[in-house]
Amino acid sequence: MSVELIKGSHFRNLAINRPPDTYGRLTLLNSVGQEISRCKTSVRRGQPNPVYKETFVFQVALFQLSDVTLLVSVYNRRSMKRKEMVGWVALGQNSSGEEEQLHWQDMKDSRGQQVCRWHVLLEA
Repeated sequence: MSVELIKGSHFRNLAINRPPDTYGRLTLLNSVGQEISRCKTSVRRGQPNPVYKETFVFQVALFQLSDVTLLVSVYNRRSMKRKEMVGWVALGQNSSGEEEQLHWQDMKDSRGQQVCRWHVLLEA
């Protein structure tokens, strides 16, 4: 399964009055919520509308797609390696909403074609 994190929009830095330094983290979970695999983008510094355009490949068999969850979370990296979650969204078995469930189903039905959607992050 190939996943591309393309861009974010309207990210704010709540702590100080400047654009945040953000990165995305993608975590693949099995049916009981255990981590199978994890990867993250590089940090986009001082960008309220960051463009990531990074693609990650997860080793998932077609028959396993109904039993896994992809957790996509965005973090603001603060000083001294501290981080705070900007928001998250989940797709797959434990989707965080109807739009995410539809995206996952469209991806499963797409026969290898890319399925691109915007998602609204849930607050941490």
